[in-house]
Amino acid sequence: MSETVFNTFVIDRTYPAPVERVFTAFADPEKRRRWFAEGHSHEVTAYETEFRVGGVEHVRYVLNDTTPFPGTPLESVGQYHDIVPNERIVMAGTMSFGDRRISSALLTIELVPTDDGTNLVCTHQAAFFEGADGPQMREMGWQKLFDKLGDELGR
Repeated sequence: MSETVFNTFVIDRTYPAPVERVFTAFADPEKRRRWFAEGHSHEVTAYETEFRVGGVEHVRYVLNDTTPFPGTPLESVGQYHDIVPNERIVMAGTMSFGDRRISSALLTIELVPTDDGTNLVCTHQAAFFEGADGPQMREMGWQKLFDKLGDELGR
């Protein structure tokens, strides 16, 4: 019998940018690709996003020689379930590593205006399957993505 690990984590970040600008970094396909899909450890081989309720996002990477798994594909497929402009984004999706599904997740992004910019609260709820990267690696991955989001907002 395979083991399933359930996990929830919350990441809270504050950005010195207005809510509208942070929301746009999620909604604009070019901006989202820069902070969400691009990276030094992989080549993006597919990137499609349709930012609307019911829309699908598909990202496929191939890991490069800087990783322990060069040539291995990593694929994420999700669907937007709720979008409230400048307030909330909810999507559910799956991730595969090579030819194995490693997780299914529900992701909620909340944007709250502050005196200094925007407070982003990310709640990630997932089931990680046997052979998965695990909750700790996923949280670390989102922390790095939110660092890259900060870089995008500073452009």
